[in-house]
Amino acid sequence: MPSYRKKTDLFKTDAGLEVVRELKTMTTDDAYNTKPSFSVKSELYPDNLIPFVDKHMDYLRSHPAMDPRQYLSNLRLMTRIR
Repeated sequence: MPSYRKKTDLFKTDAGLEVVRELKTMTTDDAYNTKPSFSVKSELYPDNLIPFVDKHMDYLRSHPAMDPRQYLSNLRLMTRIR
């Protein structure tokens, strides 16, 4: 997937859509902690809670050099409920 990192908008590519699909799959799986977290962007999130998918999509957008496949792998390890 390294060739996709240089794209200006990852989430309009097939690989980007795959990342979004994987994040949404994680939210439906009870094995992962995917609760919304606090956000200071009250104009976008009036309740100040950013959804799990939005949070990680924003992170990947702001860090284009990040390998999305590796990021998802690490995210699965960090959010797994043991």
